[in-house]
Amino acid sequence: AQVLYDAADPFSRKFIIDRGQTGGVVAGSPVIDGYGVLGQVTRVYASVSEVTLITDADQAIPVLNTRTGVRGVAFGDLSVVGGGLELRFMPADTDVQVSDLLATSGVDGVYPAGLAVARVDKIERRSESVFARISLSPLAQVRGTTHVTVLRPVTPEPRPEQLVPPQTVNKVKSK
Repeated sequence: AQVLYDAADPFSRKFIIDRGQTGGVVAGSPVIDGYGVLGQVTRVYASVSEVTLITDADQAIPVLNTRTGVRGVAFGDLSVVGGGLELRFMPADTDVQVSDLLATSGVDGVYPAGLAVARVDKIERRSESVFARISLSPLAQVRGTTHVTVLRPVTPEPRPEQLVPPQTVNKVKSK
């Protein structure tokens, strides 16, 4: 798909692509470029779709440290110019080093396991906190990318014929 334009909201990280429902795009589809994960399709229209980047403050992506196998969750960080990520809720004594590569863990049912996500930039271990502050740089080109690949969701949306109707409870009449 081709990136048409960035969303107008300065407090979010989103862009619009030239593929929509008629092109087979569904909400929840992972979006990647040649370097790694960019984000996820969050809205689908007939001929275009909205993609929310992993650097958006409302996005979280389960990751795996490829060196150690430790899992965590990377959150978008709008305080970083150009877009960044933060690995939150990691104990201060966790084995993580600057330049560690993080990939998708696959546990969320959205992203397939093993897609490149980010590299560790900076680690702050503070004595007053049980958690380390870990800053990440996304590997994907979150600014200025022109073409992306939209993947099928790992867990597809159920088709109407797959949905189980709610069971009706037979009421017993009391006498």
